[in-house]
Amino acid sequence: MIAIVRRRAASEPTFTFPDTGIRIYRPVTHSFLYPDRVTSVASTLGSGESSRGSRTSFADGREFIVLMVALMACGAVAIDLLLPAFPDMRREFGMDPDSTQVSWLITAFFLGMAVGPWLYGPASDRYGRRKPLAAGLLLYIAAGIAASFAPTWTWVVVVRFIWGVGAAAPRSLSTAMIRDRYAGNEMARLMSMITAVFLLVPIFAPSIGAGLIAILPWRAVFWFPSVIGVILLIWSRRLPETLDPANQRPFTWRAVGAAGREVLSTRETVVYGIATTFLFGVMTTYLSGSEVIIEDVYGYGPWFPLIFGVIAVVFAINSLNNARLVKVHGIETLVRRIVLVGTGSSVLLLLIAFGGDGRPNFWIFCISVSLLIPIAQGLAPICNTAAMTPVPHIAGTASALLLTVTTAGGSLLGGLGSGAFDGTIQPFALFVVGYFATATTLILWMTGRGRRGLSSGSAGSESG
Repeated sequence: MIAIVRRRAASEPTFTFPDTGIRIYRPVTHSFLYPDRVTSVASTLGSGESSRGSRTSFADGREFIVLMVALMACGAVAIDLLLPAFPDMRREFGMDPDSTQVSWLITAFFLGMAVGPWLYGPASDRYGRRKPLAAGLLLYIAAGIAASFAPTWTWVVVVRFIWGVGAAAPRSLSTAMIRDRYAGNEMARLMSMITAVFLLVPIFAPSIGAGLIAILPWRAVFWFPSVIGVILLIWSRRLPETLDPANQRPFTWRAVGAAGREVLSTRETVVYGIATTFLFGVMTTYLSGSEVIIEDVYGYGPWFPLIFGVIAVVFAINSLNNARLVKVHGIETLVRRIVLVGTGSSVLLLLIAFGGDGRPNFWIFCISVSLLIPIAQGLAPICNTAAMTPVPHIAGTASALLLTVTTAGGSLLGGLGSGAFDGTIQPFALFVVGYFATATTLILWMTGRGRRGLSSGSAGSESG
């Protein structure tokens, strides 16, 4: 059902997924491009010059959700696949066996992902989501190929930065496209469910990477993501345009600046965005430092892909549980309760790290990590949803700004954390717990309780 037009966006639920309660909202607006007729996101789904045939299956949202998962997984594939190849990289480029210099492959990639959204977000608010997405995927593919032929370590790092710029397109634009169609608790639930499926990547990617370097040169871990990128580029051609024409904005410095100022003046967006940055810092510290801890502190290097994958299963279970709980408690209440549980897990990790010589029992360490890190990981998409909720009319620019801040800040925080490795888990614990405590402080003391913007289930209820 399509609602009668009002001058600001309105929305009605038009499809409910069986057994999940997730609803698709079709915002209806008065278009500034077509003032004499009604336009809506619904009108773009399965319609248009070439969409009536091949894209009609996106109308019910199922294939749309699967493609969003795949696009978000691009970055994870390009990161997690590399982890088993770190020892080979150290040998080839003359590093010490326990050198953390290889973590620059992750840091440079994340920095590229931080810069990239400003190429795609504002452009997508003007030209739609599909064309910038295709451009980013092409760059992603080309950078993967270039990395496989890079002759020196410096060139590998530089190409990884460019690769991250390409990966920013599927990551930031998928968030914008989801925000085009969902809002509030519904978006939070969907993001948690997508994250749960997305976490299949770290479960399997390290093992796939280990298998590749067992039968092929280690640079095969650069080739494989490019193949995935080609598949996604072809698949994304079926994607309908999700940007409501009424939300199109000029692609000028003034328009981008105005949108950026609006984002930065929205309290919930800023506070939840910074909190997400520190939560992402927890994750990047874990991603960058876990391999050297497992190898040097505990001597289980050959078992790293399996250990990493098992902990990733906990991540996925936690995200699925969050998707269920957000329906019951709402975004803000759930976030506040989760951070309190995380605070207790932080104290446990500190006690374990400093209760001995910094080399606690391996299984006790794994249990403590399996409690705290999944909590931080599960909080991140919910906080990101809370940050995006008040700004649906500038979703592309808002997504770009948030991804830039969270990715650049989180990657630098992760670099600091992993670079402090001293042969024990104590620096790791200090940095991880410090980052989580900062996010907790922001969430508990700098966000308002019960604000309507965080509990709205309407995709278009905010004034545009």
